[in-house]
Amino acid sequence: MDVSVLVKAVHSDFYAGVPDSNLRALGDYLINVYGTDSRHHIIAANEGNAAAAAAGYHLATGKVPAVYMQNSGEGNVINPLASLLNEEVYAIPCIFIIGWRGEPGVHDEPQHIYQGRITCRLLEDMGVPYFILSSDTSCDELNKALSQFKVLLEKGKSAAILVRKGALSYEMPLKYQNGNVLKREDVIRHIAAASGSDPVISTTGKASRELYEIREALGQGHEKDFLTIGSMGHASSIALGAALFKPQKTIWCIDGDGALLMHMGALPVIAHHRPKNLIHIVIHNGAHETVGGQPTAMSGLDLFKIAKSCGYPYSVCVSEFESLDRELAEAKRRRDLVFIEIKCALGARSDLGRPADAAVENKRKFMEFIR
Repeated sequence: MDVSVLVKAVHSDFYAGVPDSNLRALGDYLINVYGTDSRHHIIAANEGNAAAAAAGYHLATGKVPAVYMQNSGEGNVINPLASLLNEEVYAIPCIFIIGWRGEPGVHDEPQHIYQGRITCRLLEDMGVPYFILSSDTSCDELNKALSQFKVLLEKGKSAAILVRKGALSYEMPLKYQNGNVLKREDVIRHIAAASGSDPVISTTGKASRELYEIREALGQGHEKDFLTIGSMGHASSIALGAALFKPQKTIWCIDGDGALLMHMGALPVIAHHRPKNLIHIVIHNGAHETVGGQPTAMSGLDLFKIAKSCGYPYSVCVSEFESLDRELAEAKRRRDLVFIEIKCALGARSDLGRPADAAVENKRKFMEFIR
């Protein structure tokens, strides 16, 4: 189905959400039509943030907003859905458009399997009726479902459209880029070299996939690396916990700007506890690249200044390899909490693979190594 048909059926002039690969067509359409600095479209920090912004839109206009997300974001949206939007609280209606990763019977990555299995159950538990949109869904079927939802929305209830893989298309896909030079895979290769035999905790998405392939190419094992394949935005907090309880080891965290944005409250918490053995690195390309390259609200911001304001004793920004290598070496010698922002271009190899090890096996090997 062309995404314009879905947008017409939803009939909302306000969208807020977090990009998802299953919803790439919707994200490209919204950016192409509305951009990102508009009263019609907000790319939010996380799904709860999107739902709250949608609530504000409804309070100001009386209209029904639309919130889009990957189904992994259901966890982030449960609180505002239950304690803000719910008809027994403020009765704020909302149409959720949810990309269904890990749908039972459809091959997907391990972090999506359980979430995909409970996606419908979570909506049912939250009292949110849903319609499943497939590649063969007709316009009449979609419009009929939205007509049924309209009655519920008028009563202050919410409803959802679950979007299966490949269900949406868009004839004008966008190509995202920035003016940075460094390639992320090369950056991670330099980090892997500088970290040596130290433990590395890497964030969700292509960064972890690239780290895995770099180790493979070098003939190294993967026991030093904890690849945070799910739970976007929490790699730095995982690294905090590991650093506090393994003070004799230097812990490296490879983070991303989209992940950092999703749970930015981790920054002052990490700074408050100030583990002197944690090196927090943020690869900043201003985009949600793993799910399509849509821009983040971090684009144009100096993240190292934010970290400094949050209490990091040392923070720096680099954009070329000479200064990167110098800062990595200094960070290892410094023996204090360090924040390194690396300005990076968008882009990854088309043949980039995925970790072959099961997630639980990655955990087992990492725990044996770090002990």
